[in-house]
Amino acid sequence: MRKSPAKPRVSKRLVVAITGASGAAYGVELLRALRAAPGWESHLVLSDAGALNCWHELRMKRKDVEKLAGAAYHPRDIAAPIASGSFLTDGMVIAPCSMRTLAAAAHAHADDLVSRAADVALKERRRLVLLVRETPLNLAHLRNMTAATEMGAIVFPPLPAFYHRPATIDALVDDSVERVLALLGVEGAAPQSWQGL
Repeated sequence: MRKSPAKPRVSKRLVVAITGASGAAYGVELLRALRAAPGWESHLVLSDAGALNCWHELRMKRKDVEKLAGAAYHPRDIAAPIASGSFLTDGMVIAPCSMRTLAAAAHAHADDLVSRAADVALKERRRLVLLVRETPLNLAHLRNMTAATEMGAIVFPPLPAFYHRPATIDALVDDSVERVLALLGVEGAAPQSWQGL
């Protein structure tokens, strides 16, 4: 017996993970921007180390960050919808992406929901954007970035542009977030573009 066709999705879905590298503001601002973007919904995984950084850097508790998302999942909930390729999404962003998370994604070491969702994005050939945060980089970091790139991920260190003369840290963060949104095809994304000299 044939089932009736599923209803089409109204919203585009983006998985957002915030992990334990410095730069929690990138993930938080991404969630805020997606909330304001018509037709998009966010699905958040906030790792335990990411929650610590959100408090240390932004004075935001886990529940405050999770309120910014359309849906939020515990990092150990590997039965969450985003752990399956059958749950359709339009990609995933890990912002910031720790070197541990990069290594897990690069080697399909899916032992928590962040790395499992990244593995799903890669295996389903969906866009995976990694805002890696570390410096200087050792050889293992570079090899993991290469491995992730070879599988289709986009390694996107949130390096600020200075040609638009940003006056605040918020302006630097916002520009990187807008560049990520543009990369994902979010309508209305407005990164500062080079206009020439």
